[in-house]
Amino acid sequence: MNRPMRMCKAPGCMTLTSEGWCAEHKPKYERKESAAWHHLYTNPRYGWKRRREAQLAREPFCRECSKQGYRVRATDVDHVIPHRGNVELFCKGELQSLCKRCHSRKTMQENSAIFSGADRKKA
Repeated sequence: MNRPMRMCKAPGCMTLTSEGWCAEHKPKYERKESAAWHHLYTNPRYGWKRRREAQLAREPFCRECSKQGYRVRATDVDHVIPHRGNVELFCKGELQSLCKRCHSRKTMQENSAIFSGADRKKA
């Protein structure tokens, strides 16, 4: 079945495509492994929004920055042990509040260990 042609999703691009993005603007990074568990964050059944709000209320400052003596408002909630799609670990695992900078750093370190072929913990 042929999809209808639409303008590229990139702002201002007038190229018609059936894929959503034209070849020039197609994102270079595509969510692969994490796409399998992205629904855990968006489906109300798993209660992420409520857990996130409760965690930020309980621990409003970044845990990592606090260890360094800084008082930085937390914006992200992180699973201390990466769940990698394990629903029980996602729903009941320990959480920590982090600022955007610390959360990005931690996520990058976890992902680089996975993508570099380093030993991976199964959660």
